[in-house]
Amino acid sequence: MEPRDRLTPRTLHRTLGGLEYFTFGFGTMIGVGWLVVMDDWLGRGGPGGAMLGFLLGALALLPVARTYGRLVREIPDAGAEIAYTERVFPPLPSFAAGWMMVLAYAIVCPWEAVAIGNLLARAFPALNALPLYHVAGRAITVPRLAAGLLLTAGVALVNHRGIRPSGRLQDATTLGLLGLFAVFVTLGFARGAPAQLSPLFAQPGSAGAFLSVLLVAQIVPYFMTGFEAVAKESEEARPGFDPYGFGRAITLAVLVGGTFYVLVIGAVSFVFPWRDLVANHLGTEAAFARAFSSTAIARLILVAALLSLFKVFNGNFVAATRMIFAMGRRNLVPAAFGAVHPRYGTPTWAIVLLALLTGAAALLGDAVLVPITEVGSLAAGVGWCAACLAFLRLRPGGGRGYAMLGAVVSLGIVLMKVVPAIPGSFTRAEWIALAAWCALGLLAWLVRRPVADTAS
Repeated sequence: MEPRDRLTPRTLHRTLGGLEYFTFGFGTMIGVGWLVVMDDWLGRGGPGGAMLGFLLGALALLPVARTYGRLVREIPDAGAEIAYTERVFPPLPSFAAGWMMVLAYAIVCPWEAVAIGNLLARAFPALNALPLYHVAGRAITVPRLAAGLLLTAGVALVNHRGIRPSGRLQDATTLGLLGLFAVFVTLGFARGAPAQLSPLFAQPGSAGAFLSVLLVAQIVPYFMTGFEAVAKESEEARPGFDPYGFGRAITLAVLVGGTFYVLVIGAVSFVFPWRDLVANHLGTEAAFARAFSSTAIARLILVAALLSLFKVFNGNFVAATRMIFAMGRRNLVPAAFGAVHPRYGTPTWAIVLLALLTGAAALLGDAVLVPITEVGSLAAGVGWCAACLAFLRLRPGGGRGYAMLGAVVSLGIVLMKVVPAIPGSFTRAEWIALAAWCALGLLAWLVRRPVADTAS
């Protein structure tokens, strides 16, 4: 599987190493969901259902991760899913796979732009003042909206200045989060009691336990999307980087990410009655503050959440812009998006586009949070399945077992969202959001200007 020269010109700056690839993989996964929607997770599954849902979800994604590790090692291309599928499938399915993965990353950015206001308002309630308008019954306030737009502008600026500043931001925020996480989770298990976990599942009985796990497992792909972001930065590896390091970073990101989610759910449930948390729509920091009768630990958790938010925004922003860049390079979207800044080596117009789309979507406020989770799960599942199927076509010999399992898991993720009979499948809001993105993709496909292959 040799990459075509035309598709992998070394125009991006090459500075990333093993630590950066792990922090981009892990950091692109772990946002602030563990703080702002903990009540939703426990409401779906209870502590047992939520922990099992994330554990089984992470293990199920390992075959997908291993497949990506092989693909990115042999095809280091920012286009990732497009680069893999274009070798074995017609152009339209290849474009569709890439377009869905752009959605999987890009849709996280407004989520974080909205979440920054949500997060800061927990420490500074004055941010809930000055309502500007309402969306789905929820007020959009001037301070919270301004915080989201300023964060978007800041992330875009860091990305414009080069992959090195983005990598340093990713390293600092990821390592900072893991350090603070170790502190408050240790305190939680030391202070809590197993009796708080009862009942383990949100629904009664054996069938209820299964349903509890299923409802959480359905959203795991969204909260675990990002380990494969390593592939999008593969062209930016420093000279001499061992290509096997891509696979190691991807696998480690999945394992550490799954462990993170299981432990934080367990720690929250250990220190505070989870049914009270769900009934009162409390976040992780509020549960710890009440359990410890201390605002200091709540502030510690909020700092950890801020670090988490910065890194997941940055990681998804990098991945999405590299996908747009790769599509522009192939003339699947306007060719300007495939250009890089002559000094910083970054895809300037792709960065501008994503910043504008993020700012526009952030105007919807908190109303976008849960629907985005659902649509993001399906988008990631489509991209993962396409990559695994491409590997099966590209590799008639060994290494097919992981890819076959990965394809089955990915297809199952898609079916869980589109089959109406399955609990937790798409509602009208999610179908509308997905249809809008597909329509936009079809328009991009129809107005593209394919060009003949030319070597770079």
